Amino acid sequence: MNKIIRIILSILLIGIGFFVGTSWNNTDTIITEKKSPIEQNYTIPVELPTSLNTAEKSLIKRFEVAAPSVVFITTSLVKRDYWTRNVHEIPSGTGSGFFWDNKGHVITNYHVVKGASRAEVTLNDQTTYNATLVGAAPEKDLAVLKIDAPEKMLRPIPVAKSNNLLVGQSVLAIGNPFGLDQTLTTGIISALGREINSDAGVPIRDVIQTDAAINPGNSGGPLLNSSGQLIGVNTAIYSPSGAYAGIGFSIPADVVSWVVPELIKYGKVQRPSLGIELANPSVTERLGLTGALIIDVLKDGSADRAGIQPTIRDEYGRIRLGDVILAIGEEKIKAGSDLILALEKYKAGESVIVKVFREGEELAIEVVLDRF
Repeated sequence: MNKIIRIILSILLIGIGFFVGTSWNNTDTIITEKKSPIEQNYTIPVELPTSLNTAEKSLIKRFEVAAPSVVFITTSLVKRDYWTRNVHEIPSGTGSGFFWDNKGHVITNYHVVKGASRAEVTLNDQTTYNATLVGAAPEKDLAVLKIDAPEKMLRPIPVAKSNNLLVGQSVLAIGNPFGLDQTLTTGIISALGREINSDAGVPIRDVIQTDAAINPGNSGGPLLNSSGQLIGVNTAIYSPSGAYAGIGFSIPADVVSWVVPELIKYGKVQRPSLGIELANPSVTERLGLTGALIIDVLKDGSADRAGIQPTIRDEYGRIRLGDVILAIGEEKIKAGSDLILALEKYKAGESVIVKVFREGEELAIEVVLDRF
């Protein structure tokens, strides 16, 4: 009897062990097949051949998932004929963009839509929609368009941080170079912390440099990491010929993340302001000054309340130079563009220490920033 009981117990233990092992294996399978954040929302539409290696399969999946989020932008100008007075619509340019959210907001470069009378957005399925300009930041080369399309077509790209990027990291660029839509190029981050000029004449700092092929028409398209997350917006190339020469630049995602919500809400970037007017850099240079020379101070503005001095003519008609801003906090100011970038780190209502040069001495003045 005891022998029979032992046999039954042994069979039960074997059975339990089998089911536990099966459950454990199933758990392992689920873990290894875990999808990236962008893949959790959308299914991969293609069946991948078994002959492809792991790296190729990963790259194809990233493209298939991200491609529907990228759009083709065409712009046109409306002009009146001088002789007939008839109005004509003339194509003015093309570029790329991508969905920011499921409300129809499309991100692109400012220079793609600059001066355009009309813009059209073509989606992955070749349907085209008229777009309206929501907001623009020339100093960051970013703009937001909006289209009225079915929500199922609006696929935003997940946004990653760009402050932890590394040189050598793999990247993907998707865009429409030379009007060739849905083009994928790959490469690495070649350098970080680059500086390029914007249409507003204000430098864009901490720009990402990549060797992923970026050509005319790629402007405004996304730069993705190997997980398919947005790390930058492709904006410019360095090329003597105007075509790809191995160096492209992208506006970092951290800049995009604070600029775009401002553009959607206000139509422009709401900046903290000192309430001052600066001298032209050529004037400052001619006077042999280093810093930002203040020409005028807005009445009852931040600088006026703090006692910062403008440039004036005295009672004898002689010019008396105003304060020259040398630093904001610990950041040195060598020109007016430095001042704009330094103030981006603060919010309206915050207090900052403004170091100025006045009549042969340096002063530190506390200023409460206004909103511009």
